[in-house]
Amino acid sequence: MKTRTARLDKLLGSLGYGSRQEIARLARVGGVELDGVEITDASTRIALTPDLPRRMMIDGRPVDPPQGLLLILNKPLGMTCSHKEDGALVYDVLPDRWRRRDPAISTVGRLDKDTSGLLLLTDDGDLLHRIISPKRHVRKTYRATLARPLAGTEGVLFASGELMLEGEGKPLAPAALEVVSPAEARLTVTEGRYHQVRRMFAAVGNHVETLHRESLGELTLPADLAPGQWRLATPQEAEAIFA
Repeated sequence: MKTRTARLDKLLGSLGYGSRQEIARLARVGGVELDGVEITDASTRIALTPDLPRRMMIDGRPVDPPQGLLLILNKPLGMTCSHKEDGALVYDVLPDRWRRRDPAISTVGRLDKDTSGLLLLTDDGDLLHRIISPKRHVRKTYRATLARPLAGTEGVLFASGELMLEGEGKPLAPAALEVVSPAEARLTVTEGRYHQVRRMFAAVGNHVETLHRESLGELTLPADLAPGQWRLATPQEAEAIFA
């Protein structure tokens, strides 16, 4: 497959480093290096290879990853998965210039303000839709603490494929419940309906006190990521989502 290329000014502009004029000035003063050699002409075409962040420096720092990135974020409580709402947003933890990237970075699905844990972000629209597509049946596992002890009948009902949520006309797909303690459980679902986990427990007369997403497919939230921290996913981690 032929490697794609892009003009330096267009590439860096799409990554949020500035306008074409600003990037042209940056290049002229020696602010861009590729393999240790200054690139002073902003019209130079650059090969968009995966190793570009190791080879290109902008003002002495590695260039941001080009289009096609996938981020793993440990979403803290209190942050919203939105570009526009008031208050703390998940995008606030990313570098400021990443808000100017084109294509834009978006969350893969949403976790509400009161839910923490594994959240993916990407600028790859095809990948985003693969992950959230109902046809893919990507498993999502949540750990929930409940207001009241489990009755013991929830697992059979959740697995039956017959549970109907209030206000909906189609039953939920089967879901797997693992009891952790009398008032704590893991729930694995393959759908992404609005507030689904909270509504499932509400349907059996309980209330979710805390909710934390632990995994997507076989991708588990890395233990070394503290709340609010993020990192790039490896190709192996991206594949694990669909395992």
